[in-house]
Amino acid sequence: MKCADIVVKTLKGMEEVAASRILELDAELQVEAKPQGYLGIVLVYGVSDKRRLAERIKREVLEAEKVLVVMECTRADLEKIAEAAAKASKNFILSEDTFAVRTTRRGKHPFTSIDVNVRAGEAVQKVTGADVNLDYPDKIVWVEIFGDVAYICLGEGVEEYRKKSPEKVDALRILKKMSLVQMPYLGPLDAAKEFGIRIGRCAQAFEVGELVVAPIGVVDARQLNSFLSGVFEGIESRYEIQRRSYARRPWRVPVYVQNLYELVRERRKEPIVVFEPEGREVFRLSEELRDLFRKHGRVNMLIGAREGIPSGIFRVADLVVDLCPGVTISTDFAASAAIIAVLTSLGGEV
Repeated sequence: MKCADIVVKTLKGMEEVAASRILELDAELQVEAKPQGYLGIVLVYGVSDKRRLAERIKREVLEAEKVLVVMECTRADLEKIAEAAAKASKNFILSEDTFAVRTTRRGKHPFTSIDVNVRAGEAVQKVTGADVNLDYPDKIVWVEIFGDVAYICLGEGVEEYRKKSPEKVDALRILKKMSLVQMPYLGPLDAAKEFGIRIGRCAQAFEVGELVVAPIGVVDARQLNSFLSGVFEGIESRYEIQRRSYARRPWRVPVYVQNLYELVRERRKEPIVVFEPEGREVFRLSEELRDLFRKHGRVNMLIGAREGIPSGIFRVADLVVDLCPGVTISTDFAASAAIIAVLTSLGGEV
């Protein structure tokens, strides 16, 4: 059984490029791109100093998504894998550490990747006394299976890039407080719908508390209808993606229609934040924004369209904010810019 020294994972289609770059580091190496036809893999053989080469690959081969040093090589049998994982981990994982087993299985086997995680995890825990932490482990045991060969690789938990981590603040609790009040983009029917789609996708992507379409006075019904149909199309398309990809149940953003002046009068006891170039720079208003979101359950964020928010509303607004001095932000990007600017200014301190 021929065993590799390093397993390199790449994007699909980048295997040969990564293999060539690795050979440039050391022409004496043996590299195998797409072993047994498995995409996104390069196996490296004949390495004298595995850790040193792995670090060089990480630094110099940008095509390498993940570089795993092989500590043990065994037959792809559940018990053999468990024994090899325990042997490799014995002097690497301390009793005060936490760990997780991550298995990628390629080929047909009488066991699943979860079976490997459980059995190898039990074996590692027995010899180390360490606790399992599947979310944010200190150490990771990677089990890479290629047909009838299994490689055991070890690494630090910090090597795993994650969208969520303990130090990150969950923005959803802030986003749910946002009432996005958007003046409709009215004009040619196809343009109105396209702008509606983009604004609907924005509202749903951030899962704000609500989206209020707020026209002023009499508006063309067909143009408003096109804008609204676009809003719903944008929300639904993004919601379906979230529903399929999120582990949690996404929030479907509700949509309302209300005259802008009436809304401002009705919500006069709630914070009103207007986003227009006449306001103060957003970076100067962090404390004021933080205070509004801390003290209130809903903050109304008013976004203009072609005409902008009427200046008469500025007088009753709690804040008038300039997102980017010297730049006029287009209607389809204004809501996204406002949301991101507020989240950045708050820094999670609400």
